[in-house]
Amino acid sequence: MKEVILFVLTFIFVLMIYEIFVVSKTKKRKAKGEDNGREPIEIVYLIKKYNLDMKKVNYNQLLQIVAIVSSLDIAIVVTIVMIPMNFFLLILLGFVSCIGSILLSYHLVYLFYKKKGMIK
Repeated sequence: MKEVILFVLTFIFVLMIYEIFVVSKTKKRKAKGEDNGREPIEIVYLIKKYNLDMKKVNYNQLLQIVAIVSSLDIAIVVTIVMIPMNFFLLILLGFVSCIGSILLSYHLVYLFYKKKGMIK
């Protein structure tokens, strides 16, 4: 039960931080027309790796999806790392779960946009 509470609280906290520092600042820059190539790294990854067509994508929706996915990844890794075990095993498991959850979650975002026909 403690793990579920930790997961939910971590998810909500990280999502709020991500909304404040990444999503709102990016939306303000876009609204002002200050698009000087300073995209969030997650969006750059989706564009370069999966050829996401930004002309078809609703940018605000993409920002929200990225915020939710990133928060979910961090919450999963924190929950896994908080399981008491050997220190070296904990570091290894944290690293593997971090990389694995990021790659898997952004591949799922790619599949979502591919299904909607928003890939070049």
